[in-house]
This record gives sequence, structure tokens and C-alpha cells, in this order.
Amino acid sequence: MTDSPLQNTRSNVGTLLFTLLAACIAFQLNASMLGPVLVTIAQELHTDEAAVSLSQTAFFTAAALFSLFLPRLSDIKGRKKVLTWMLAIMTAGTVLAALAPNIGVLYVARIIQGVSGPVVPLCLLMLHHEIADKKLYCTLMGVVTAVNGGIAGIDAIAGGLLATHFGFRSVFWVITAVAAVSTLLLIKYAPESKPSSGIRMDWIGVTLLVISLAAMLIALGQASNLSAANWPLVIALAIFSILMFIAFWLVEKNSQHPLVTTFYLKQRSTWALLLTTTLTMTGIFAIVNGLVMSFAQNHTVGFAMSADKAALAFLTPYALIGWLVGPFSGRLAPTLGYTNVLRIGLLGSIIAILMMLFVGLNSLPMLITAILLIGVTYAGITNIILNGLGIVLSPKDNPGFLPGMNAGAFNLGAGLSFALLPAVQIISTPAGTYSTEGYFNGIMMGLAITVLALLVSFFIPRPVDAEVRQ
Repeated sequence: MTDSPLQNTRSNVGTLLFTLLAACIAFQLNASMLGPVLVTIAQELHTDEAAVSLSQTAFFTAAALFSLFLPRLSDIKGRKKVLTWMLAIMTAGTVLAALAPNIGVLYVARIIQGVSGPVVPLCLLMLHHEIADKKLYCTLMGVVTAVNGGIAGIDAIAGGLLATHFGFRSVFWVITAVAAVSTLLLIKYAPESKPSSGIRMDWIGVTLLVISLAAMLIALGQASNLSAANWPLVIALAIFSILMFIAFWLVEKNSQHPLVTTFYLKQRSTWALLLTTTLTMTGIFAIVNGLVMSFAQNHTVGFAMSADKAALAFLTPYALIGWLVGPFSGRLAPTLGYTNVLRIGLLGSIIAILMMLFVGLNSLPMLITAILLIGVTYAGITNIILNGLGIVLSPKDNPGFLPGMNAGAFNLGAGLSFALLPAVQIISTPAGTYSTEGYFNGIMMGLAITVLALLVSFFIPRPVDAEVRQ
């Protein structure tokens, strides 16, 4: 173990990359491998799909909340140590999920697995600490972060096959095996780094911030039910969330060892990045994972595809091309500029959404082409650079806070996206029917938000120290 960067030999870098990739894959399988398995879980646990979908919500909500403070805790207690415990706890939660006798136990298991939420930001922090060469770091950043888009689409396919032939528990046992191996690899090969050793953790600030985000996420989940939503509860939770954030702000102003100083919260490197991330996810996430998939399977106005064929036609190539492009966009960031590459990705995503709106809804080949393009521009470029900016813009005396907050922004944006875009689509649909106009309006709302994300991105300062001067 050492606190000094490793020698950039091919074997050392390869070992580090393999170890961190294993950790990221273990987390990603929990996020994406279960998508095609929800129906099987409902059947085998004798419940309905709506109840099983809540287990996914429980996982992503827990992941968002743990992301707020575990990266900062790792600065203080040691990144390798915290990440190892995260993976070990996630493995235990996965075993519990595999053994779950009912949906209630599955909820508990998925919440426990949510401790793995900030795996990717933590791996990027460890990589950034160990790799001195800016171009090499950015290339490897692209490789690691591309896992966020799925394991080249193989994870979803494998999950469906396992569930079909061996039941849903087999999926969790496979994830358990991957998680256990990744934990052992981390223990054996990952170097330790502890940049904020001796600093006390601000648990009061953590508690207030976690409560604030939890209330907002629950409000968004309730709002996504539309006609069945308890709107007084949604409003009350939103107000409570804002009040808790105000309390968090006041505590941070007077704390001797704040989770993050209010000075940093006021800087453009913080609020502009977090707002761009939230808007980007809100504008794009539910288009790809919700509206397009729904339209493709719609028998009235869409292409009447089955769920597995729609996933194979859209989600698998989307994830695969993002995986392939990620390292190249990472490599370009230090030479072209992080913010320039980010804007290229956002502008390309806007063009892809325009293709969906004006030609894709009338042509299956063009809709697939638009999804491939957004796989390049969002999954392969924008997502990579937003994650990278969280690392390189974070202050040197508190390197874990911005990656953690940014991870929370990703999850908040995803929740907003599924609360807002499908709502616009449904509200725009005549009673009792589906219409192309409804899908058009939902995607148009996503387009408007993505354009706003592009505009806000101009407020993000350039991370000059992380770029290579020409």
C-alpha cells in the first residue's frame, strides 16, 4: 500500500484498470442485469410487476443517497478501505436478494446493495490519484465510465436468459460471484489513498443532505404516478426537501469540518456542473429508456415490437456503441478541452433527438439510427465527460465531495426524467388511446431540457490544470 502514484508501467496500469473495471461491473450488473428479469421475479415471488419495480426504485434511491457522502468518507478513511467495504456489503445484499422468500426481503436486499452507488466516482478518484499522465488517465476514465451505460448490452441479454432457464435467483448468484471476485481483486491489487486523513466527517451535514435528497426523490416517485399520485404529499415532501437543504446550508456555514463549504457550493465549478448533469439526465434518460421503448412496443401507433426485440434493437446497440466510443472521447478531453467535448456531446444528442422527432417516429430504421447516434453522443461522450468533470473540478482539499454530489445529480435527473417526460406524453394523449402526438410532445420536452443543459454548460469553467496545453 502506498500514498504515492504508481509507476505507469504497462503491467501496473493494466492491473489497476482491470481491478477497478471489475468493481464497476459488479455495481453495473445490479443496475442493468435485472431489467429483463422483473416479470420473472414477480411470478416467482407471487406478486405484481409494479411491486417488483419498486425494488428497482429502492436500489437507485439508496445508491443516490450513499453517493452523497461515501466519496468524502473515503477521502478521510481511505478510498481502498471504503470501496472494499462497499463491495463486501453489496455482496451480502446480493446473497440476501438471491435467498429472498418474499418481496419485502427483496426490498431490504436492494437497499443494502445500494451502498454500491458511488463505485464509479470512487474508482475514478483512485485512478486519478494513481495515473499522472493526463492523456492516459482520460483514456482510462472513458473505459471505466463507459460501464455506466451497460456491459455492452450483454448484461441485459444474459439476465433475460438466466431468468428464463434458471429463475431470477440465478441472476443474483451470478452477480454475487462477480462482486466477490471484484472485492478480492480490490483487496489484493488496489493501492490506498487517503488525501484528507485526520479530518472529522460532518455527519450532521450528511444527515440533512441525505434527508433533503430522499424527500425529493420520494416526491418525484409519487409524482410519476400522475392520476394516482397524492399531490398534497408531493408538495409537502418538496417543501420539506427545500427546508432540509436550507438547514444543510446553514450547518455547513458554521461547521469546522463541513461536508462541503458554502464557498465551494457558490462556485460555478459546482453549481453549473450539477445543474448541467441534472438537466442532461432529465432531458435524455427517459427518452431512451422510456418513451422510445414504449413507442417501439406500441401496437396502436408504434412498431408493435416485443419487449426482447425492442431491447435488442435499441438498448443493446446503444450500450455497445457507448462502450466503444467512451475511451476515445476521454482521450480527446485533455487536448480539445473537457467543456468543448461536453458541448459536442450535448449538441450531437440534440441532433439525435431531432431525428427521433421528425423522422424516427415514422421509420423504424431511422429511429434505430437516432438511438445509435445518441449512444455515441450521450453514452459515449456526454456521460463520460460529466463524470470526468466531477473529478477534475473538485477542490484539492475536498476531492470526494463533487464526484459524490454529481452522482446524486445523475440519479436526481433520472428520477425527474421519468416523472416529467412520460407525464407530458400521457397528458398529450387522448383519453383511452395512444397517439404519436403524445410521444412527440414527451420527446419534445426532453429536447427543450437538453437544449437548456447545453446553455448551462457554458457556465462550467475549464479545468485548465487537467488539460494538455497545445
